[in-house]
Amino acid sequence: MSTVATLGQLRPPRVQRRYDRGVTSTPRAPGADALDVAFAAGRADLRAVYDAHASLVYGMCRKALGGTAADDVTQEVFVSAWRARDRFDPARGNLSQWLAGITKRRIIDHLRSEGRHANRRADEESIDRGAVRGGDESIGSTDAVVERLADRALAAQALAQLAERPRQVVELAYIHDLTHQQIAEQTGLPLGTIKSDIRRGLQRIREHLEPNDG
Repeated sequence: MSTVATLGQLRPPRVQRRYDRGVTSTPRAPGADALDVAFAAGRADLRAVYDAHASLVYGMCRKALGGTAADDVTQEVFVSAWRARDRFDPARGNLSQWLAGITKRRIIDHLRSEGRHANRRADEESIDRGAVRGGDESIGSTDAVVERLADRALAAQALAQLAERPRQVVELAYIHDLTHQQIAEQTGLPLGTIKSDIRRGLQRIREHLEPNDG
C-alpha cells in the first residue's frame, strides 16, 4: 500500500504527536524543525506529519466548509503536500505555513466548484422560468475570507506553541486588551519581562504568518 493511500485510514484529529521514530535523527538546518527537514527530504512518515499538523488543516477546513467537506478536503491537502514535498524548503519557512497555503487553495477550489454547481442549477431553474441570472459576486471575496481564516488559524497555532508564561502575557495583552501595567499587577511579573515576552511572542506569531508556498 502506498504512503498516500494510507490517508484513507486517517480521521479528523483528536490529539497531536509531534515526532515519529527516526525523525529526530534527521540532519537539521539551523532553526528548522526536525520533522520539517525530514519531510522535505522525503524521510518523514506521512502519519507523523498528519498527526502534527492535521488540527491546523482540519480546523481551517471545518470553519470554512463544514464537517463532511472538511474531511475530504483535509485528505486532499495531505495528498497534495506529499506529492509536492520536493517543493517544500524548510529554510524558507515552516511546514505549518506551507500546509496552510495548500489548504487555502484547496478550500477556494472547493468553494468555487460548489459555486459552479450551484450556479448551474440556478441557471437551469432560471431558463425554466424564462429569467436571466447575473454572475456570482461572492467569488471575488472568497480569497480574502480564506486568507483571514488561515492567518487566524496560524496565529492561534503559534500562540498555543508558546511557553505558558509568554502565552499568558500575549493573551492578556491582545485578547483581553490589558496594558503592560495591568498585566504586571495581575501576574506580578516585572514590566521588562512582560515587554520581552510580548516581543518574542509576536515575533513567533509573525514567523508563522510569513508564507512559504513552495
